[in-house]
Amino acid sequence: MIDTRDNILEIAPENFGGLDVAAIRRDFPILEEEAYGQKVAYLDNGATSLTPEPVVQSMIDYYRKYNANIHRGVYRWCEEATRGYENAHRKVARFINANPREVIFTRNTSESLNLIAYSWGRANVGAGDEIVTTVLEHHSNLVPWQVLAAEKGATLRFIPMTPDGRLDLSDLDRIINERTRLVAMTHMSNVVGTISPLPEIISRAHAVGAVVALDGAQSAPHMPVDVQALDCDFFAFSGHKMLGPTGIGVLWGRKSLLEAMPPFLTGGDMIRDVTLGKSTWNDLPWKFEAGTPAIAEGIGLGAAVDYLSNLGMDKIRQHEIELTGYALRQMTPIPDLEIYGPAEPAARGGIISFNLGDVHPHDLATMLDREAIAVRAGHHCCQPLIELLGQTATTRASFYVYNTPEEVDRLVEALHRARRVFKLV
Repeated sequence: MIDTRDNILEIAPENFGGLDVAAIRRDFPILEEEAYGQKVAYLDNGATSLTPEPVVQSMIDYYRKYNANIHRGVYRWCEEATRGYENAHRKVARFINANPREVIFTRNTSESLNLIAYSWGRANVGAGDEIVTTVLEHHSNLVPWQVLAAEKGATLRFIPMTPDGRLDLSDLDRIINERTRLVAMTHMSNVVGTISPLPEIISRAHAVGAVVALDGAQSAPHMPVDVQALDCDFFAFSGHKMLGPTGIGVLWGRKSLLEAMPPFLTGGDMIRDVTLGKSTWNDLPWKFEAGTPAIAEGIGLGAAVDYLSNLGMDKIRQHEIELTGYALRQMTPIPDLEIYGPAEPAARGGIISFNLGDVHPHDLATMLDREAIAVRAGHHCCQPLIELLGQTATTRASFYVYNTPEEVDRLVEALHRARRVFKLV
């Protein structure tokens, strides 16, 4: 169990600064919904975030006012749809400080990572090569590399973690070596919240000529991301975790890499010229966006980026540091509660995974649901990490811009009641 009492930010709930959470909550009418006679405290943002009215309205406007396919058409609706979809690429590019031509829309982070594995990986990884990842990874950033390594005769190597859930870099120079072709790792853990020490790892990877791919599914929604400053080679994230719709994700990649990669999918819109004998490929990013894309979802993602940018990513990050610190401070004294991950709020995202005595996380989450508190229970698509923690599952509370210290208090009170119900008292 991590003792956080000496490391918590001492911030009173009424002094949380940076965001007008009351005003933000008005953009989420779903937060007025009730379950079991109470308003729902939604603490499952690590799985998917809620969607504010401006984002919903942007997609409604598409369907009601200019519902047409994009590109090629010359009539007004088509041109407006094309403009909205392409503007979304530009908005996302500004959001992560990238060239719009390097921003590819996919379905989600998983597809983005599979695109790297299929297109870049199969062309650049061979027998005897090594792929380095970490023990913190979501299955989406582990299974593609397992498949690639098995197919190509490559070897997977792992950066281990310390007892408090940080990455252990003590043996980094041996793990990342002259045989390393790719380092694929999470920017922020979806289980223990750990923010990875990227500068040391990326510097070492580039020193041996390796490419670096980052899973930004948990980081892009919650902190400023500048892919130029990070100096990574690929960066993947999802719309549905950052106030956007489901079914839309992003892969950013360096132009030189993307141009050299073969297409992931083939069909309409990703071609420049087709004859019966051969085809040539379109420019970036369309080369990797085959077929009719998720137009409404792309427009919705653009609106979500606008919403987050207007709030300010620095303010969002500070809000979550303070709220997570408050939650750790309130939860740590609960008897029988084991919390996983770094003790310092600034070293982690707004994610707290925990177990309560010998109560199964599914039973605990079910009881919390009866208190109208929505949390996640299970292995969180991170079975190897959960096993390293010595568990079969955990309960996870994860925060976002609309969460409040009052909701944390409700969680804490419910955990105390759970101790009595499950006879841990």
